[in-house]
Amino acid sequence: MAERKALITGITGQDGSYLAEFLLDQGYDVFGVVRRSSTENFERIRHIRDRITLVSGDLHDQSSLVSAVSDSHPSEVYNLGAQSFVPASWEQPVLTQEVTGVGVTRMLEAIRQVDPKIKFYQASSSEMFGKVRETPQNEDTPFYPRSPYGFSKMTGHWATVNYRESYGMYTTSGILFNHESERRGFEFVTRKITHAAARIKLGLANEVRLGDLDPQRDWGYAPDYVRAMWLMLQQDIAEDFVIATGTTRTVREFGKVAFDTLGLDFDEFYVRDPKFVRPAEVDVLVGDPSKANKVLRWKAETPFEEWVGRMVEADLKIIKNNR
Repeated sequence: MAERKALITGITGQDGSYLAEFLLDQGYDVFGVVRRSSTENFERIRHIRDRITLVSGDLHDQSSLVSAVSDSHPSEVYNLGAQSFVPASWEQPVLTQEVTGVGVTRMLEAIRQVDPKIKFYQASSSEMFGKVRETPQNEDTPFYPRSPYGFSKMTGHWATVNYRESYGMYTTSGILFNHESERRGFEFVTRKITHAAARIKLGLANEVRLGDLDPQRDWGYAPDYVRAMWLMLQQDIAEDFVIATGTTRTVREFGKVAFDTLGLDFDEFYVRDPKFVRPAEVDVLVGDPSKANKVLRWKAETPFEEWVGRMVEADLKIIKNNR
């Protein structure tokens, strides 16, 4: 078998670290793009650091991406790098567009210059659907983003489509719905809830302050979703796919399951805080994964209660070890 190499932007993030693990298990040489002066936390890839190669690159800088692609010369590029926290996109909309939107075009152009035969995966997002036009959302559902993050992801998505149609490159977008894990950042509502539950259980806190609890999301487990990314680049024809569970849960339901894991009543500790309410909320997102089920033979495998429990237990362990 010919040597397989993969280049991952965002390798220090939740998805990047799981994808790196998965590709190593598939026999790939894995390269990860990191900024030269990066202050990012490498904790998520510490256990595989000696098995991967990190190369300098920045989604702000075209020439650095050309060098990263040229030096690693991968057969596959997975673009997971982004400013990915939706609330922060309201505070830094231009930065979000530069990295999450225009950065995709920079990477696509780098690939086109170095070797247009390289296969490219773009991490698109269900936030592009925003104020949804139909439910559930599939690959043909019109986009109506409701945040700078959402319209930045839409920029990257259409750049991916255009490079495929204009240059005949193998470029594909995975329109991923929410996916969580023990490696989720603490700024995200799911990790905020599981961490709060663990702190309350240990007597270190007495409340969890959140925004509205009614928004519904299609939540899955990140390790299941990175397998879908890889499958998209193993097909004969490049296409875009919705990756989702096909079911929704409210933020309140997530909180109840997390707190129930520790024998706690979520409603007893929840405090509504207006500062966590978004300027424009996305009320319901639920994906239709039937195309991925059929073409990729992929489906979300880990039950909701199971992976939420894993997140809670992981936070409990982290807090105990740091006491």
